[in-house]
Amino acid sequence: MKGRVVIVTGASRGIGGAIAVRAAEDGASVALLAKTDRPNPKIAGTLAETAEAVERAGGRALAVACDVRDADAVAAAIQGVAEAFGSIDVVVNNAGALDLRPTAKLPPKSLRKLLEINVEAPFAVVQAALPYLLRSDHAHIVNVSPPLNLEPAWVGAHVGHTVGKYAESLLTLGWSAEFAAVPIAVNSLWPSTTVASTGMMVAMGEDAVRAQARSPQIMADAAHALVTRPAATCTGHFYTDEEILAEEGIHDLTAYRLAARDEDLTPNFYLPNIPLPQIRTPR
Repeated sequence: MKGRVVIVTGASRGIGGAIAVRAAEDGASVALLAKTDRPNPKIAGTLAETAEAVERAGGRALAVACDVRDADAVAAAIQGVAEAFGSIDVVVNNAGALDLRPTAKLPPKSLRKLLEINVEAPFAVVQAALPYLLRSDHAHIVNVSPPLNLEPAWVGAHVGHTVGKYAESLLTLGWSAEFAAVPIAVNSLWPSTTVASTGMMVAMGEDAVRAQARSPQIMADAAHALVTRPAATCTGHFYTDEEILAEEGIHDLTAYRLAARDEDLTPNFYLPNIPLPQIRTPR
């Protein structure tokens, strides 16, 4: 990826930070978009820390404090990236919101936040970056979103969250068709098991997450393998991290495991062939 320019949203920590550093290790220039530019005593990681890690890894970093819910701020940020680095080749829409409350308990403002971060933000980022992606010979868009599993139990378990993430996956499906002739590759990437991401640790607690999870590095390595594939021949897919790494010949995933045993790993939401969630009936 030497000479290529990568934009990663939600890049101050977790999966986004790991993806940014992995791209830097391969020589990329990386633009880091995130809302967090000041230390949070409850959550480790800031834009500045990720930028330092990118540069230590051998890449160029541009840290941009940006609320991805603000389309005007996104447009300005993307323009700044293009001016600083001269081009844009890869967009990774990693920023996400997690809220699993059922319909009766999900406030309208919380649903709005889910839609703003999980749907409107990726759209705004890609729309702003599109003029530059059209000029790239290696254009890729990666949405961190699940396969479109229409099993009613998955949708019904947490409707608000699922609607937002599935809408992001519909962006993958639509953009892969819309941009196929360019070509711009558009794919979704989703963890096969729980990953120790910031959102999960905030929701469940760090110790509880680590006991059932893998490191964000597995998503970083999978994303790197994905965006280095030819854009014309790799688009419109809903990959898991395990699937991509298996295609790269990597089958031993022990190095990514934070849980004590493979048996302790928790399969991620929305994937086929795993136990369906129980729908909570309102009382």
